[in-house]
Amino acid sequence: MADPTMLCVHAHPDDEALFTAGIQAHYARRGIRQVLVTCTLGDLGFDPEGRGFEEPDYDAAAVIETRAAELADSCRILGIDRAIQLGYHDSGMDGWATNASPSAFINQDRDVVAARIAQIIEEEKPQVVVTYGPDGFYGHPDHIATNDVTMRAVAQSTGVEKVYYVALGKSVLAGFIDLARGAGLVLPEWLDAGLIPGVDDDEVGATIDCTDAVDQKHRALAAHRSQHDNADLVALPDDLFAAVFGTESYVRAFDATGAALPETDLFSGVIAGS
Repeated sequence: MADPTMLCVHAHPDDEALFTAGIQAHYARRGIRQVLVTCTLGDLGFDPEGRGFEEPDYDAAAVIETRAAELADSCRILGIDRAIQLGYHDSGMDGWATNASPSAFINQDRDVVAARIAQIIEEEKPQVVVTYGPDGFYGHPDHIATNDVTMRAVAQSTGVEKVYYVALGKSVLAGFIDLARGAGLVLPEWLDAGLIPGVDDDEVGATIDCTDAVDQKHRALAAHRSQHDNADLVALPDDLFAAVFGTESYVRAFDATGAALPETDLFSGVIAGS
């Protein structure tokens, strides 16, 4: 059997820190190889001077360089063994004029992108793949495209035994938002605008205790320092951050192991004795 390996496929630099850093660091601690694919350069993020892409003197080249360096720092913190940026351009949020750019990730040939990910799957032979659901978790066009190309890649590959989608149960989501607002936090736009519908609690197929790695998750999020819309999450006291982010939950989208639900281990049924 191939060495135990997990592949996470994300859209932008910092998505790994926000959505899967807990499981990446947790399973890295268990000796499971960690592979990360980031589809875009995140080149519509904030530049080193804090400017948005529509502001005068916005430095897109510096954004690409800075975000690549921040991603590398995050990966070192989390214990990721191999990180690949596919190099596509950020499409922006749904409805932005940037959606129409020919170079935007959402306008690329999906079969070509899927073939690139399938090649990585062939090289790394992950038993477990993690990405977003078909709704992109909160509707971001690049996240939706990431789900599409990842599932196409899995469909044309062999050896993947499980696929999971990042998810938040509705009760957990409501509790977190109430807690954050009660603490006076400025939430990221995708949280504050109510873009995340959450999933019904009974759809959550796996809840992973990542408290052993929550400090790494906190530091990985802080590594993306140029993206100041996450600043209040980074500024959370360690105990509150651990209370909110000490577990991560997922919908199981594909399974070839027959492992019973709900799960507390993404590798249940894959690694003997797990």
